[in-house]
Amino acid sequence: MYFSTLFLASLCSHVQAETILGVYVFSRHGDRTAKSTGPTHLTDLGYEEVFASGTHFRNRYISSNATSRILGINPDVVALSQISASAPLDNVLMSSAIGFTQGLYPPVGPTLVGSSLGTNEESSAFLQGQSNCNNAIASSNEYLTTPQYLRLLNSTKGFYNSFEPLINATFNSSQAGFQNAYSIYDLINVAEIDNVTFDPGNTLTPATLFQLRTLADNHEFNLAYNASSPVRAIAGSILAGQILTGLNTTIASAGALKFQVEFGAYASFFSFFGLANLTDVNVDFFGIPSYVATMTFELFTNASSMTSFPPVSDLNVRFLFNNGTEAPDSTLVAYPLFGQSSTVLSWSRFAASMEEFAVTTQSQFCSVCGDTTGACANGTSV
Repeated sequence: MYFSTLFLASLCSHVQAETILGVYVFSRHGDRTAKSTGPTHLTDLGYEEVFASGTHFRNRYISSNATSRILGINPDVVALSQISASAPLDNVLMSSAIGFTQGLYPPVGPTLVGSSLGTNEESSAFLQGQSNCNNAIASSNEYLTTPQYLRLLNSTKGFYNSFEPLINATFNSSQAGFQNAYSIYDLINVAEIDNVTFDPGNTLTPATLFQLRTLADNHEFNLAYNASSPVRAIAGSILAGQILTGLNTTIASAGALKFQVEFGAYASFFSFFGLANLTDVNVDFFGIPSYVATMTFELFTNASSMTSFPPVSDLNVRFLFNNGTEAPDSTLVAYPLFGQSSTVLSWSRFAASMEEFAVTTQSQFCSVCGDTTGACANGTSV
């Protein structure tokens, strides 16, 4: 994902008086080993990346001289009642969350809470591999029968065959194709980053690596989102429900819960990008978000000072994105959601728009996914 300078006017230098009341961050992990040679684990570089990301968020929202300090947040000693950190029970994602929180409150971050979103997400090559949603899996598989997919599968065979000397220890000749676009890109990209002895010769150039990346972007986005089949974006719907629940908790607690961070896989990014109409704002949202990419939701009021938590009618939300290791710096850039022109939404409008596709309960998940067995016998929160 290569973001342009679009929306430079929204580079978060907000001159109007406002007070940040709460923040919800969804982050991708840091550098990791390849999926196809799993089980995956966070590398030393990956830890450095998530620690640096946590430090950036500390400097923006938490430290005593933070540029957009959250009202009443402890700057130095973590108060667990103010902070929530979560990740699926996955080595890469949980390790990333721990590194991030250590940057957020060095030298030791808050207690990490493992969520029930799945296990070993980063070792699964199939984008829907951990969704546990039958209808979403069926919808994604429908893409594999479309003319668009079959055309790329056939037209890129020669291109992928040229990489066989680099990938034949992992992929045989029948597997070297667009059907494994992400896994092949991931294997080569990881080698480029982490393997000092990797010597691709003349096979890999900046142009061919970029083509591998854009083919992987195309393959994975179409598995993650389709406007005519909303269930395909189940990961984004679940994420939307978690964001709504999290920010609602900040409001209900009158700002007691101040900073929430969740780590997850790129499927959730992709699905949310489509559901929130971000792909209409910038075509780069069709690309796989980079390591430590973040989506941030700021809950704020335009009052610069106050004696009590403001009424819901005075609350606003702003969405910001940073593309992690591919961003030129750590700047968070604001983008409009849901086809709106403004990067600022009232809380009521934001919540209503999210509720159109958010999944917040087990019964809702079961209904959408067409499941009546196991956990779907009981209706509880997702």
